[in-house]
Amino acid sequence: MLALLVAIVVTSLVLLATGDPVGEVWRQMLTQPSASQTVIIINSATVLYFSAIAVAIGFRMNLFNIGVDGQYRVAAFAAAAVGGEAWLPGPLNIVLILITAMMCGALWAGIAGWLKVTRGVSEVISTIMLNAIATGVVAWLLARVAAEQEAGSNDIGTKDLPESSRIPGLSLVPGTGRQVYGLIFLAILVGFLYWFVINRTRFGFDLRATGRSESAAVASGVDVKKMVLVSMLMSGAVAGLVGLPLLLGENFNYGTDFQSGLGFSGIAIALLGRNHPVGVALGALLWAYLEQQAVTLPIATDVDDSIVKIIQGVMVLAVVIAYEVVRRFQRRMEQQQVTRELAAQDKRPAETTGAQA
Repeated sequence: MLALLVAIVVTSLVLLATGDPVGEVWRQMLTQPSASQTVIIINSATVLYFSAIAVAIGFRMNLFNIGVDGQYRVAAFAAAAVGGEAWLPGPLNIVLILITAMMCGALWAGIAGWLKVTRGVSEVISTIMLNAIATGVVAWLLARVAAEQEAGSNDIGTKDLPESSRIPGLSLVPGTGRQVYGLIFLAILVGFLYWFVINRTRFGFDLRATGRSESAAVASGVDVKKMVLVSMLMSGAVAGLVGLPLLLGENFNYGTDFQSGLGFSGIAIALLGRNHPVGVALGALLWAYLEQQAVTLPIATDVDDSIVKIIQGVMVLAVVIAYEVVRRFQRRMEQQQVTRELAAQDKRPAETTGAQA
């Protein structure tokens, strides 16, 4: 909340400096979304939630998986190509699509994990490079292998998924014909499994311990290299699910117009939610809300929608700074408490000696 307040203040100062109407902008930004817009926000938040959880898994291990964007592109393309062939009937084909996406995402992230544990290559550098490689590989495959082009259109894509392999939406919001992605329940399941594994299993304890202190984890007998590789595989597997709500619930194929940039939004949302599944969910909803309100902002106020990017950027910076300030304050309070307890222990023997005398 403090970060959001700081973002509002800073953005208002920017609007004042540029001569834009501050009141009208915030009035439009805080307007209650319509039923149709609410569904769009929920659907967007569902996709962003997968992305943020994938990033959060790496963060808990002190790994910076910047490659979620490339991982979900590769996974979504492979899943669309496999699903479009309809080798299995109905629901079985959906299961095959899910497994294909998770395996491809894990394998693509595993490249960065393998480079880190065998060659000491920073996962930040390798995942960024793998993003560029993924974009090129998918574009090449789309043009050479799985391309289907409609007459009179420049868009190319894989074969459409059969009707039986599509996940129907849910009419959860009254007053609109739009439907919420059916995979919202998979997002909830992934969030629960992430919480359970991290907080209620030995593996999760080892992962958190390694993220906090690698040397202490090694001294406790944890195989750090194995933890790095497994964590990257898990992060990539979840990243492989990012594009599936779009693939199975809206587009039904992978084409040149498939949404991009979802991986980078996930990084910011994971920071906002402090890697907690509930916090990440709230961050995803807030992020999706801001992006949706940005669509109508230029029409209603004649202000460029780039102002929303400023809000999002300042908000993330404020959160990171606030968390660091709180961490330092807590550490100082702990040090003061330890000092008081030590002083009390030193005082008690002195009082006892005086009483005996």
